[in-house]
Amino acid sequence: MKKTCFPLFAVFMLLPACGGSESETQALTPERKTATSDMMQVGAGRDWPLAGGDVGGTYFSRLEDITPENVSSLGLAWDYPLYTNRGQEATPVEIDGVLVTSSTAGRAVALDAATGEEIWRFDPEIDMQANRVACCDMVNRGVAVDDGRVFVATLDGVLYALDFKSGEILWQADTHDGSGRGLSSTGAPEVAGDVVLIGNSGAEYDVRGFVTAYDVETGAARWRFYTVPHDPEAGPQENPELEEAVTTWDPESRWDVGGGGTVWDAIHYDPEFDAVYIGVGNGGPYHRAKRSPSGGDNLYLSSIVALDPETGRVKWHYQETPGDSWDFTATGPMTLTTLEIDGEETPVLLHAPKNGFLYVIDRRNGKLLRANALVFQNWTSGINAETGRPVMTPENADYSTGPKIIYPGTPGASNWHPFSYNPQTGLYYGAVLEMGNLMMMTPGQKPYKEKGINSDASLIFTPDLPAVLPGLPSFVQEAVKALPEWSRVEEGLDKSELRAIDPLTGETVWAAPYAGWQDRSGVLTTASGLVFAGDVRGFFNVYDAESGDLLKSIDTGASIIAAPMTYEVDGVQYVAVMAGWGGGGWPYVPRYGAAYERRNDGRILVFKLGGGETPKPDKLPPLEPAPAAPEDLFADASPETIAHGRALFFDNCAICHSNQHRSISPDLRRMQPYTHEIFNDILLEGLLVQNGMPSWGDLLMEEDADAIHAYLIGEQRRIRAVELELQKEGLPLDQPSAALLSNY
Repeated sequence: MKKTCFPLFAVFMLLPACGGSESETQALTPERKTATSDMMQVGAGRDWPLAGGDVGGTYFSRLEDITPENVSSLGLAWDYPLYTNRGQEATPVEIDGVLVTSSTAGRAVALDAATGEEIWRFDPEIDMQANRVACCDMVNRGVAVDDGRVFVATLDGVLYALDFKSGEILWQADTHDGSGRGLSSTGAPEVAGDVVLIGNSGAEYDVRGFVTAYDVETGAARWRFYTVPHDPEAGPQENPELEEAVTTWDPESRWDVGGGGTVWDAIHYDPEFDAVYIGVGNGGPYHRAKRSPSGGDNLYLSSIVALDPETGRVKWHYQETPGDSWDFTATGPMTLTTLEIDGEETPVLLHAPKNGFLYVIDRRNGKLLRANALVFQNWTSGINAETGRPVMTPENADYSTGPKIIYPGTPGASNWHPFSYNPQTGLYYGAVLEMGNLMMMTPGQKPYKEKGINSDASLIFTPDLPAVLPGLPSFVQEAVKALPEWSRVEEGLDKSELRAIDPLTGETVWAAPYAGWQDRSGVLTTASGLVFAGDVRGFFNVYDAESGDLLKSIDTGASIIAAPMTYEVDGVQYVAVMAGWGGGGWPYVPRYGAAYERRNDGRILVFKLGGGETPKPDKLPPLEPAPAAPEDLFADASPETIAHGRALFFDNCAICHSNQHRSISPDLRRMQPYTHEIFNDILLEGLLVQNGMPSWGDLLMEEDADAIHAYLIGEQRRIRAVELELQKEGLPLDQPSAALLSNY
């Protein structure tokens, strides 16, 4: 890719690099032999062959060399630059001294696990127009390695099989279903026997969710399971389970929008019961009243579905949030283990989805065994133990009748950040967020927008609500302040914590605070009694698994949201984690985050006992007042034109362009003269598509682009005047601000 730098927009740039039998085991390749022998135990051993370490996805390691007694000497062994300023959410895989992982948009790399020396790098051609339908950054959650193959999916929906040793492409498959809808891929593939599965993202857009199985050797599609039925007037559903599901939808549902239900994470193979468990996402539009007006559970939204890996047929399903209206996806990572329940050793699936509960589900049949609240929530008063269904409280959470403050908020009590189950302590460790949001929607039905955001909801998170509310219409202010949850908002009870949780009761044994509601990360635990977790401030932290005492904290200068992993090479234990701010809400960099102070350089960080200091990215330059906008450009724009531009901006652009200080997306209030000159070329012609800025020429006319430009120039003039005055008074330019997230 030719490197071309443009003022302001260059921030988008992806910088170029300037149990089987002995006879069965012997028949396997070295890679599969190692993985097979290691994975069948609880917890990873010398290698880390799966994203979650073992078959159960416990993120637990049996390694014990790094202990509470010696962890104080933990330091950097090596680091590897990823040449991007976008979010890093993957957990690497390591087999036989080779570490493999994925980065932004699905690029992949293999490194010497002891030295960090590059073995190969996979940098495929990616249609960066896919950013148009990627709500939550260009993240990628990892690779799968099996029988000498590395599987990775790119942002534009292509699944690749690579040679483990060379990185050469063995095959590739387009995972789109031919509908032309706005899907993208951000999740990790999962191997289940002789098939590899991948889902996709896009429930906020116009996608009908599905997961597809491909032959691991050839890439041929074996089967596809849709999570949402199609319009019954279009003919029979693809399988009998969808014929059952369609009865839980209004026949007059918004089939044109697609329905949502994307499987953007949480695909987990269980070899013990030969089942693939998929976590299904939210519905679209968000509110069931818009999506399925007469009601219904809307299967298989917000469900865990067990599929037969050979046929794709449903074995069982459990719907965690029937009729979801709150973006309560069931796509959080699952953990498979065995717990003693009522005197019986029971194979269970542990799951902490967005909706605020921790579920314990019988893997044999999908029966709910336990469901305990982790946080305050008001969409339900609890789960009926007999039926497994939540007891809904529409008086609290039905925002079709007016604005409502709903707990938990759409970021979820838990999200994609992996939990770790430690069989020695019996505790479940993970990031838990106590927060809500105000939810509102438009009256009537909005027209379908092809490859556009169709969620039809506006959100204000409760930490921001006191500051934002005075700017809303008086009737909205009155309605919100009359809600019983308003007192909770005023008390400021929101918090994010790393918790050690009893999985059968949901009780917190200990908790360590994160810095703010945007601060969450994945977790690793080890047999030596340690808990590893990074944070958005840029610290890599090690806790005592029993007490929660902080034993070691390394300032890396880079925000960490991914889950760490650990492995051993030549008798040395290493701990690795990927660093880089991004993901959902990626353009809103928290003021306490490392990416607010320093360059958001994506890196792989690897630590060992006796390691050295961790170098930090360079600090960002001091803030300066916004540059002057061209005086004669849209100087006579009418209020109607500016209002039209503002509406278009918030409907299409604001999900990426937060226009906040230190955002990792361009602040369009600070455009340089040259950017103003090529504004329409960028917006309509796709001048910077390869840099990550998609073209909008198929949706917007030139007069629309001019209206957006006029609105932004007005904002640039306004913010420049404000900042010049702040500078004159000697005050910081980055005064705290809040945001209304339309169609978040």
